Amino acid sequence: MSNEQVNNPLHGVKLAEIVEKLVDYYGFEELSERININCFKSNPSVKSSLKFLRRTPWAREKVEVLYLRVIKKDS
Repeated sequence: MSNEQVNNPLHGVKLAEIVEKLVDYYGFEELSERININCFKSNPSVKSSLKFLRRTPWAREKVEVLYLRVIKKDS
């Protein structure tokens, strides 16, 4: 078994869980101010956001970084 992911806090966390946590924490309006992407601005939903983020690595990375900040605050 590989130990490559031992220190990765994103290991085992689904993208849907990340987006839902951020939406619960910030709401779509503040989330769109923190990360300037249309899937959080124009008719936002978790489903449409997931579709966009799965196809757009740079946007997914921004969402993951914000998620890491949020879970660090909560700890």
